[in-house]
Amino acid sequence: MKNFMKEFKEFALKGNVMDMAVGVIIGGAFSAIITALIENIINPIIGLAFQTDFSEVVIHMGSVDLGIGAFISAVINFILMALVLFILVKSVNKIKAMNEKPAEPAPAPAKSDELVALEKIVELLEKK
Repeated sequence: MKNFMKEFKEFALKGNVMDMAVGVIIGGAFSAIITALIENIINPIIGLAFQTDFSEVVIHMGSVDLGIGAFISAVINFILMALVLFILVKSVNKIKAMNEKPAEPAPAPAKSDELVALEKIVELLEKK
């Protein structure tokens, strides 16, 4: 049991897990904002054409009601959420790229005495 708790602690406190937890919390907050935007601003504007709240628009097919308005609202919600997350990730990646320093080339290794001697011999042979 002691090893299990140690392994769990190492897993839970890794940077990636903590980053993921923060991402989930921020994603939930963005989801709430986008949902409020759809329900309180976009649906009423689109609903002007239907003279009702757009999320309540249904198509009656026999004894079945298709909630087309709610479905289209969910699609708009998804598209806006994906757009916000895309812009957020793109911005974070751009900031990370700006903060990264370009890697400096490694200095050339010093030539050994044997290599210097061989180069001199090659030069002498080329002169002949």
